[in-house]
Amino acid sequence: MAIEKKAKMIIDRFETLKIQRATWEDHWQDIANYFLPRKSNITVKRTKGDKRHDQIYDGTATHALELLASSLNGMLTNTISPWFLLKFRTEAMNQEDEAREWLESCAKIMQQVYQRSNFQQEIFELYHELLAFGTSAMFIKDDVKDDLRFKTIHISEIFITEDEKGYVDSLLRKFHLKNKNIPAMYPKAELPNALKSKVVNAPFDESVILHSVYKSDTPMGYKNKDNMDYISCHVHQETGTILKEGGFMEFPYVVPRYLKSSSNEIFGRSPAMNALPDVKMLNTMSKTTIRAAQKQIDPPLMVPDDGFILPVRTVPGGLNYYRAGTRERIEPLTIGANNPLGLQMEEQRRKAIRENFFVDQLMTVQGQNMTATEVMQRTEEKMRLLGPVLGRLQSELLQPLITRSFNLLLDNKKFPQRPELLGDEMIEIEYVSPLAKAQKTQELSSIMRGIEIFGSLQNVAPVFDYLDIDGLVGHVTDVLGLPAKVMRSKAEVQQIQQQKQQQQIEQAQMQQAQQVAESAGKIAPALKAGMMNE
Repeated sequence: MAIEKKAKMIIDRFETLKIQRATWEDHWQDIANYFLPRKSNITVKRTKGDKRHDQIYDGTATHALELLASSLNGMLTNTISPWFLLKFRTEAMNQEDEAREWLESCAKIMQQVYQRSNFQQEIFELYHELLAFGTSAMFIKDDVKDDLRFKTIHISEIFITEDEKGYVDSLLRKFHLKNKNIPAMYPKAELPNALKSKVVNAPFDESVILHSVYKSDTPMGYKNKDNMDYISCHVHQETGTILKEGGFMEFPYVVPRYLKSSSNEIFGRSPAMNALPDVKMLNTMSKTTIRAAQKQIDPPLMVPDDGFILPVRTVPGGLNYYRAGTRERIEPLTIGANNPLGLQMEEQRRKAIRENFFVDQLMTVQGQNMTATEVMQRTEEKMRLLGPVLGRLQSELLQPLITRSFNLLLDNKKFPQRPELLGDEMIEIEYVSPLAKAQKTQELSSIMRGIEIFGSLQNVAPVFDYLDIDGLVGHVTDVLGLPAKVMRSKAEVQQIQQQKQQQQIEQAQMQQAQQVAESAGKIAPALKAGMMNE
């Protein structure tokens, strides 16, 4: 495939995706104006540093989105505490101490990388865009300093497609780059004379760069020299120059969608979209209320057309003169600005906005007199509310994020030596974030309730004989996410059990010998007395 043809195919593909996405852009711009003004440059091209909040008269929407974004970050990807574990797909391998310890070491290294890199600030930005626009994207690559580097891409820059299963399998990013930075960013690129002239003569002007990532088995794909599954290509749009080519073994972007309304829509839907009508109405009502309050505090004045020496001064300390002998006065015009119905309607709109973002549930705090059961119930309520959202976020955000991070660190030899006994064993992800733990609370409660019932029946029938105690301990350990280092190995447990059995056998033998000795002590005097009587 000629380079010119490949560049043309990417540019043509961009134009097609641009047309398909156009119906969303006005909607996103509308949402950004009210919910995320700092990112409101989608269809409106704003200059750097200009005012972006001057049209907002009520901050309920921005505060609600900020709260839910912070809550998702704290409940799903909080780097302060572990929020995921690595497990083998085969349960027998999970029982191998060497294998478990290796996976735990890998998970610990990954969490350390997340802490020292820019992951925290970028994932926080991702949640903001996800809740506002319904779709967000993050690029993940390796980094010399921090091992991994993350970058959340603005919704205005991404164009996506899906595979037959509904997963995002290709992404085209459009971004701007100053001409003077092109040689530094693409040092191996062969620039045409037209582009070299732009670099020299217009260094501070911006060029449009297209970064396309797609599967190699697509009609426009091919297997590169490294036999990668995904093709990566950077194209200078104006000149059709390919600046960089490469590939990835897995998709380098994570593209979560909050919700999807139908199979025909590629981009997601968001709680901001549901709340937008209420936000617009509240903004208009708040603007009217502010004007009414201004009129009430500083009302229009009725001034007689005769007798006063104009102009009328309404500033503090202002003096107004009128002719002596007249009884005319300056009086405020009654306009009926005090309207409690308007304030009531505003509060109704605020409540509707908060409900879309679960504000009341998320703001519930633990009281001093709140029991552990009440705390658990409120935690389970939050889990039920966010459960449907969590399912999609796990499949479209957390799983590809962790998988991509693991493979990059593994390829760069950042993990300990892989044990030989693993072979080609598949690895799975288990989530232990606060929200994931809340989902398991009900299961753990059922286990404890079952043990209590069995304990009450033990005197009637040997019900505990039906329980696999070793399996029960292992399952509870997995549910609670206890690390392997606090648990004894299988060999140690078997040794302890054997020692206890041996001690029980020795104790039984001692008791038997003691009983024989006591019996002998009682029989001997009797035999002696009988012999004397003879």
